[in-house]
Amino acid sequence: MNAPHTSAPRASTARTAPARAYAAVDLGASSGRVMVGRVGPDTLELTEAHRFPNRPVRVPEGLRWDILGLYAGVLDGLRAAGQVDSVGIDSWAVDYGLLDADGALLGNPVHYRDARTEGVAEKVWASVPAAELYAATGLQYAPFNTLYQLTAARSSAQLASAKHLLLVPDLLAYWLTGEMGTELTNASTTQLIDPRTRDWSYGLAERLGIDLGLFPPLRRPGDPAGTLLPRVLEETGMAGPVPVTTVGSHDTASAVAAVPATGERFAYICTGTWSLTGLELDAPVLTEASRAANFTNELGLDGTVRYLRNIMGLWLLQECVREWGDPDLGELLAAAARVAPLRSVVDAGDAAFLAPGRMPSRIADACRASGQPVPESRAEITRCILDSLALAHRRAIERAQSLAGHPVDVVHIVGGGTRNELLCRLTADACGLPVVAGPAEAAALGNVLVQARAHGLVGDRAEMRELVARTQPLRRYEPRGDTAAWRAAEARLGTP
Repeated sequence: MNAPHTSAPRASTARTAPARAYAAVDLGASSGRVMVGRVGPDTLELTEAHRFPNRPVRVPEGLRWDILGLYAGVLDGLRAAGQVDSVGIDSWAVDYGLLDADGALLGNPVHYRDARTEGVAEKVWASVPAAELYAATGLQYAPFNTLYQLTAARSSAQLASAKHLLLVPDLLAYWLTGEMGTELTNASTTQLIDPRTRDWSYGLAERLGIDLGLFPPLRRPGDPAGTLLPRVLEETGMAGPVPVTTVGSHDTASAVAAVPATGERFAYICTGTWSLTGLELDAPVLTEASRAANFTNELGLDGTVRYLRNIMGLWLLQECVREWGDPDLGELLAAAARVAPLRSVVDAGDAAFLAPGRMPSRIADACRASGQPVPESRAEITRCILDSLALAHRRAIERAQSLAGHPVDVVHIVGGGTRNELLCRLTADACGLPVVAGPAEAAALGNVLVQARAHGLVGDRAEMRELVARTQPLRRYEPRGDTAAWRAAEARLGTP
């Protein structure tokens, strides 16, 4: 049965260094927030200073991010945060802004769900075959990878006029400090980085006609990224100088940094709009079998590799809830828990679910096409989604262990999905492994901890994780029964 376990802060020891405050700007696909973390030898406290919506806008030319609205939210959040010792920024990956020679933004960044990359991968593969591309970059195929976005934009007036390209968190850092850089963990999602050298894949970019000179120099987590400009200090009410510290600016990199693991034999699932499911390794896995299984090698802290599979995640449920008019989520999950398990499942990694709109109908269509019972009620559709996500987690974790030769004893779930008790319980059952759920705010905590480490308050990754484990609430779920029913459901979907 599920065995709740909560880790409580340990009593203060003789170490008496005072706690310091760090602002974590943490931007997700549907909202942004500024969190304030207080860090000391036995302290890791996180409070929300300000939350603001992230509403993409559809304009005649396509789907765009409202980057100016996000920046205004960041400034409001820093004002609400009060005086801090440093600021760090993380966000989603792959998207970017183009700037002219004067450093002015040439237009709102294109949203990764925009349709402009449809059919672009085939054009890229005509120049560099998919297997060769994977061997060079280790990145899974995803239609929105920056490489494909840049290929799609090749003939655009904006790209022709651009002198600089800044990934979203680097763009916000530039507006705060006036200094440009390209953070490495996020750069590794562009499909333009060699995960072995941890530098640009210059030969690949040249073959594809991509100008790497648009990217500012690479930065690593912990590197200084400038200080807040005088006008930013004035607008936020802070007294300078306030440094901006480079963190794992891909939010998954920050989240993995805050996984409260006590050893190396663990898998992680960073849950939210996406489920990023995989392992932390010392070296990339660049085999053809890894490519065929669509695993990606993204870079993490301290020379690590985030070897993972992108799964559609709670996006499936979020889209259904939106279409249903935002019913009470607690009641919906309670009803789903009463539905017969594994009646119908879909492939939660299928790109067919990537675009917004009509999600309940698309899930029903997928079940119908595979000859399974079609879920009709909201509870049945919700249970189908959660069973499918748990099954996708199982498939990814089993395959990652096999491909990397890296066995695991426990699964850590971090991020917003930790609040979904049914999903956590189903994942433990599906994987046949204990699941430790928490912290929910892993990306913000990892952001804060990298800042604190850069300023000498915590040590290596193991010490960072140990601090998370003893200060943050965690819950453990033990698997119930064998996994035969999950294996049978997996067989309906074919080879992972």
